[in-house]
Amino acid sequence: MTAETDDGPRGDLVVVTGMTGAGRSTAAKELEDLGFYVVDNLPPSLLPDTVRLVDQNLGRGQRMAVVVDVRSGSFFHTLRAQLAQGATGRRTTLLFLDATDEVLVRRQEAARRPHPLQGSGRLLDGLVRERKVLADLRGDADLLIDTTSLNVHQLTERIADAFGSPETTRLKVTVISFGFKYGIPVDADFLADMRFLPNPYWVAELRPLNGNDEPVAEFVMKQAGAEEFLDGYVPVLAGVADGYVREGKRFMRIAIGCTGGKHRSVAMSEEIARRLRELGLDATTSHRDLGRE
Repeated sequence: MTAETDDGPRGDLVVVTGMTGAGRSTAAKELEDLGFYVVDNLPPSLLPDTVRLVDQNLGRGQRMAVVVDVRSGSFFHTLRAQLAQGATGRRTTLLFLDATDEVLVRRQEAARRPHPLQGSGRLLDGLVRERKVLADLRGDADLLIDTTSLNVHQLTERIADAFGSPETTRLKVTVISFGFKYGIPVDADFLADMRFLPNPYWVAELRPLNGNDEPVAEFVMKQAGAEEFLDGYVPVLAGVADGYVREGKRFMRIAIGCTGGKHRSVAMSEEIARRLRELGLDATTSHRDLGRE
């Protein structure tokens, strides 16, 4: 059960460890997407203090994950003792990631990075030393994932299955309105241009309003091509969203632009998000340039 304190239940702690090249970074990134506060390459002796700081600043219910491995050098040997002592006061899951030596060598060579324990020897020599150091932890592991035959998407799916919940594993869609004159959002997965619609800016009574105001939204939606665009574009986005979920992606960003990011893009972003919610997606809006004019 989750550890209890005077201030209520504490969040879980996942300790991620395992062989170099087995997918620790991928697992850590997925845990972060699932809402965990993640610390990479943490010396085990600092684990209790790190938990305490998270408790104080983010709350005791904040779930945590720490990546601890042989990069910590001599500090690493204290990890088993820290876990055995239950020093964090949290329910802890030890996640161990492994793969065959052949696969690990291939991955490290592809990344063109030396093994932290190989010294002046071969990459395989470093892996042999690492296996000896990790042998006891591997035996202690609460969850062992062999990534030999897994790709990145399959590994993230395994992590989500183990540590996610329906709430944290749902795809989160953000529909962003923007003005082309301020630049295109660089982190958008999809982009659509609303400048094919008449601009409410040139209607005197609509100029001071924005796309969140009903008169502007009504004006935009009544224009020729607006409904046809929505009827064609939203199903495409919904289909892609299904694919994102299958591929282990957790976030989708859709950018909708117009000249200044005030009228057409705002109104259409709100309508796109509304229709996506009707299809069961977790869709919200963000109006990047609203108020900049």
